[in-house]
Amino acid sequence: KSFIPFRMANVLGVITARGGSKGIPGKNIKPLLGKPLIAYTIEAAKASGVVDRLILSTDDPAIAEVAKQHGCDVPFLRPADIADDKSAHLPVLQHAVKALKEKDCYEPDYVLLLQPTSPARQAFHIKEAVELIEKSGADSVLSVAEIPENYHHKKAMAINDGILRLVKDGGPIHNRVARRQDLEKNYWSIGSIYLFKTGLLFDLAKPNFYGEKTMPYVIDAKYVVDINVPTDWEAAEKVLEKLGTRH
Repeated sequence: KSFIPFRMANVLGVITARGGSKGIPGKNIKPLLGKPLIAYTIEAAKASGVVDRLILSTDDPAIAEVAKQHGCDVPFLRPADIADDKSAHLPVLQHAVKALKEKDCYEPDYVLLLQPTSPARQAFHIKEAVELIEKSGADSVLSVAEIPENYHHKKAMAINDGILRLVKDGGPIHNRVARRQDLEKNYWSIGSIYLFKTGLLFDLAKPNFYGEKTMPYVIDAKYVVDINVPTDWEAAEKVLEKLGTRH
């Protein structure tokens, strides 16, 4: 058995998976390489050894049943007013935390938002993200990946009045940085891990996920996949096949 060090902090994992997906009908429980999409996230979270409680927030009984079959707790069904395609994650997580406090007197130190659309996320990613927030004392940890050089912000261009201009300052494109060695690395949020102090959800001035100090958790590009449209599904199959679907 792997050794899990003693930890003072308590981490609540919340998997968000509403019904009614339009891009890929039934996406969250559709079989991906023979296993429901949501199962990849459940298995990674459980195998990480750092999630003290793992729950699902969904409005769909079918998704809830599949999640239960794979070992995820479903303490409630999400209210309809925060379950349509325009619902933001903030009220969804606020509802989840409040519901657990009222039902079980459970108040976690951190909330870990996990979306089923990132099936290549590994157990060690979750473990390392939790270790990072605990060691750094940061308000949050966000999973990011390096932006390819061709999409660097210092090379990006826009068309203004029919003329190409640099996005960064509106200058002429001959001012673009041409040498790779002169470009600092840029990163983008890949959506697989959002980890933050629970209190941020209820900040009186500005409820949010990030706080003032966000640590980056950089994930290798080979683990980056986000499923929203049918072509993403095909890409995910290729990524998982290459990884051997290991968690």
